[in-house]
Amino acid sequence: MFRHSILICCLHLFALHGFSQSTDILRMEYTSLPKGNTDVHVSRYRFLFNIPFKVGEDQYAVAGAEYNFIEFDSSISFPFDDSELEKLHVVDLNLGYIFKWNPNWRFVGIVSPRLASNFVNGIQTDDFKLNLTATMWKERMDLDKPFRLVLGLTYNSTTGLPIPLPLISYYRRFHPNWSYTLGIPRMNFKYHITPKHTLQAVALLDGYFVNAQTDIILPDNDLGSSISLSAVVGALGYQYNITKSMSLYGLMGYTLSYNGLLRDNNRKNVFILSTEGSLYFKTGFKIAIF
Repeated sequence: MFRHSILICCLHLFALHGFSQSTDILRMEYTSLPKGNTDVHVSRYRFLFNIPFKVGEDQYAVAGAEYNFIEFDSSISFPFDDSELEKLHVVDLNLGYIFKWNPNWRFVGIVSPRLASNFVNGIQTDDFKLNLTATMWKERMDLDKPFRLVLGLTYNSTTGLPIPLPLISYYRRFHPNWSYTLGIPRMNFKYHITPKHTLQAVALLDGYFVNAQTDIILPDNDLGSSISLSAVVGALGYQYNITKSMSLYGLMGYTLSYNGLLRDNNRKNVFILSTEGSLYFKTGFKIAIF
């Protein structure tokens, strides 16, 4: 039971570094923001895995990796060469360590080196980013209304903020057929129809921040040194549970806030690629802890 809980916690926290949230051993996923009002289509292919190791009494290490391949397609004629936007890559290595702090709380530390780039000229120094997280975690899954609480700090070098930011995530199954998760970057409200079928309403953050290796020269002589997209998404979803840990899922929704930007070396916005809302589709397969 303790090992099962440890895996849930560490895998859950790995994804809180960026705009995703996961308790997965394996995930294969496709996300699409199709052309609509924007004339811009963004597609993302995501692959990840996580592997746990027991390293001592009540101590665990978890190693994982994640790869995101992003395609950017636009029918707009930008006033610059947009070939550097077309194929983007984000590669994460996740390393976590957990130990029992006291009978109620456990400490979780995670280091996530990242390469985020268009890789047009191999690997460069500016492609490297680093995410760090330190949290305390508590759960009681043996109650009539089980819950999980995570409190901590996280530092994400892609945000441009030179300070750790608070991290909070709270899950509760308040009825045999109903549960919710509150937090950032994802909140959901689920209706568990049967063990095989689940419906959910979701609010989430999504996006990326990627280095442009060859600075993009703009008409006013500014230089676009990085490409970013951030979106606030509202969606409805369905999950089919093949087994207790294996499932297929899909989400369909709309971006309530959408910002596609070029930024300079100081993270200042120098060109707007798109700010119009878009439809949002996501589908995939996962093997999860729960």
